[in-house]
This record gives sequence, C-alpha cells and structure tokens, in this order.
Amino acid sequence: MSTSWRRYSDRATLYLPALLMALLALGTWWLVRNAPQPVSSGVQKVRVHEPDYFMKDFSIKNFEASGRLKTRLTGTQGRHYPDTDTLEVDEARMLSITPDDRTSVGSAKRALSNGDGSEVQLFGDAVITREAVAAAPGKKAVPPMQIASEFLQIWPNEERISTHKPVVMTRGEDRFTGDSMEYGNLDQVLQMNGRVKGFIQPSKR
Repeated sequence: MSTSWRRYSDRATLYLPALLMALLALGTWWLVRNAPQPVSSGVQKVRVHEPDYFMKDFSIKNFEASGRLKTRLTGTQGRHYPDTDTLEVDEARMLSITPDDRTSVGSAKRALSNGDGSEVQLFGDAVITREAVAAAPGKKAVPPMQIASEFLQIWPNEERISTHKPVVMTRGEDRFTGDSMEYGNLDQVLQMNGRVKGFIQPSKR
C-alpha cells in the first residue's frame, strides 16, 4: 500500500529538510576540511578500512560574518576513513539557526557522511525536528514538525530524505506512521509505504 500527502503546502514547514540537510552538509564538510591530514611518505600503501585520525568530544561551529552562530555539529567521537573518504560520528548532535532565529535540530546515535557531504546516514534513534513558528500578521502559526526512525538517509543536494525502516512523522498534533518513507522537498511529496496509519487532529475554529 502506498500513500502520498500533498496537504502540507506551507512553505515554512517545507524548510525543515533543507535546513537540516544544509546543517549536516556544513558540519561534515567542516570536519573533513579542518582535520589534520596525514603526512605522505611517498610509499604506495594498500588501503584498508581503518581510520587515519580521531576526534573526541568535539564541536564544530559555523558563524556568519557578524559573529552570529549559524550551525553546530558535536559528537563524542569522530573517525575519518581514507579508503572510503567517509566520516563517522558517535552521538551526533546538529543545530541550525536561520537568520530569523528559527531552529532546526537533528540527532542520532551514529552519523556517517561521505567526503563532500552529499549523502548522510543517521543510525539509531535518528530524529530531525523543526521548531514551531508563532503566528505573525497575515501569516498562520506553523506547528513543530518531526521525522523519527532508526535510520534516516539524507541527500542534501537533492533535498531528499529516505528510510527503509519504520518511521513516524508528526506535525503538531497530526501523526503518520509507515514501514518506509520517501520525502522530496523539491516536488513537495511525502510518501509512506507498508502499514501506513495516519491521525489528523480536526482544526480548531
């Protein structure tokens, strides 16, 4: 069974994946680019899947020119694998703050990113959350939105989130569950497959 929802057309809500994708891409890019590089010995070595450097209890921050914090990535341990050019982070915590001070956060027991940050995988208690937006003159309030699963795969450049694991998506008091999920921000389509259930709270007048 396959179910698609296009009912959430509010642009502010659709910023969640883009913001978290940008956060993950920036964080992993900074980690890879700013970490020390091994000194070349000039001898060709057989590549094995072993880390060439480690980090512990680290925090990577990205600031605007004004000094305002834009993104932050923290972890208890980080390991870079040169054979696959991937970065693995334990207890990953991610934060992104928009210019109008709206916050998006992501977390997982483990995160794995390729070298250029174009593909990021979150393992174990993976959660992506966007905070609520209060009502403004001429605009409706936007409730908080969250996507949670044991595994989330993110393609920042394509603005896609996917999982083959059971997933829960909540938006305010609305809640949807499924055995797998595909979300595309560019085409604004959320698709859940398998045993799909949904609960939509009647709007209050």
